[in-house]
Amino acid sequence: MERGEYDPTYIWQRPDWPVWRYDLRRLAGPLAEVSQLQGRLLGRLSDVGMVLRSEASLVTLTDDVVKTSAIEGEQLDVASVRSSVARRLGVDVGALAPVDRHVEGVVAMVLDATLDAHATLTAERLQAWHTALFPTGYSNLTRLRVGAWRDNATGSMQVVSGPMHRHKVHYEAPPAACLDVEMTRFLEWANADTGEPALIKAALAHLWFVTLHPFDDGNGRMARAVGDLFLTRADDSPQRFYSLSAEIQRRRSAYYDVLERTQKGSLEVDEWLTWFLATLRDAIAAAQVSLDGVLAKARFWRRWASTPMNPRQVKLVNRLLDGFEGKLTSGKWAAIAKSSTDTALRDINELIALGMLRRAEGGGRSTGYELAPVEPDQVAGTESVDRRTKPMAHPTRPIDR
Repeated sequence: MERGEYDPTYIWQRPDWPVWRYDLRRLAGPLAEVSQLQGRLLGRLSDVGMVLRSEASLVTLTDDVVKTSAIEGEQLDVASVRSSVARRLGVDVGALAPVDRHVEGVVAMVLDATLDAHATLTAERLQAWHTALFPTGYSNLTRLRVGAWRDNATGSMQVVSGPMHRHKVHYEAPPAACLDVEMTRFLEWANADTGEPALIKAALAHLWFVTLHPFDDGNGRMARAVGDLFLTRADDSPQRFYSLSAEIQRRRSAYYDVLERTQKGSLEVDEWLTWFLATLRDAIAAAQVSLDGVLAKARFWRRWASTPMNPRQVKLVNRLLDGFEGKLTSGKWAAIAKSSTDTALRDINELIALGMLRRAEGGGRSTGYELAPVEPDQVAGTESVDRRTKPMAHPTRPIDR
């Protein structure tokens, strides 16, 4: 399918491709709002010290890796992701969970995009990301052309949904024969000082890459990593404290819808940019809440740092600090700790006697337990975090091809 054979269906078929057009005056308000929120978040983080910044960055990067895969319907093990990120960042989180090659590959891509954001974006670098994403050379049972631009051996690259006999084509990417020229043009733009505001360039880079769809699979995750690279440049900080992928995952349907409309529209991309900036705004707001959790957890363990606890108690307290869903009963305690109910009750009563735990209100048929709040005046003024701390990173589709 070559351009010019019929009326353009997709933006890459238009004669003025890829001259992006947008109204910067309309976007000035959202840009200013996001920039202000970025400044507030980074300013707040500048006051908490290096240890807690590392903890907050660990939470964010773990969430980013988990959620960019969840957008494509792939659920990664959170503990494995966290262990991989922590090891690469040099953050001590105690015992590390086993990590498989696939998790390591996603983590390697995300961290390379953010920790080395100012390095030149090259074809070799993108192809290395792709190789890391698919260490076996397969996606499920499909053999991939790994670490190289796709070819048309199996037909044109389409994003589809629905059953095979009546699937719906949402988008068709440029022919493989165009990719050398198209990717060269994209990378020249990516590495040049092209004059766009930094956040606009991040949004355009994300859109441009996913429109080219240069690989057999993994294009969605890689587009988000490319976007994160430019967001990191915009922040001018190698540490990540908010996750755009996590916010995209929360509004996944809208993400695919706005991409489809944009890729079937003109090169006027105000709608995409407006959506991107609104999603980024909410991601930064969510990061403030996540930071509250990191600080509350650190405050809690500073308060109780010298209190002897057994491993079962440490494990369950951390589960509560991480946002335990539902009511924690003695039966659930026993199940999670792999202990008897009598042992669970003894653990619980010890913590109640210390004032660390309390009975929750509205008991019902079984008693629930919750952490007692820690007041600021109960905490010594030190930044150190007890290594029992285990930052929160919970997993919350469809086509990544």
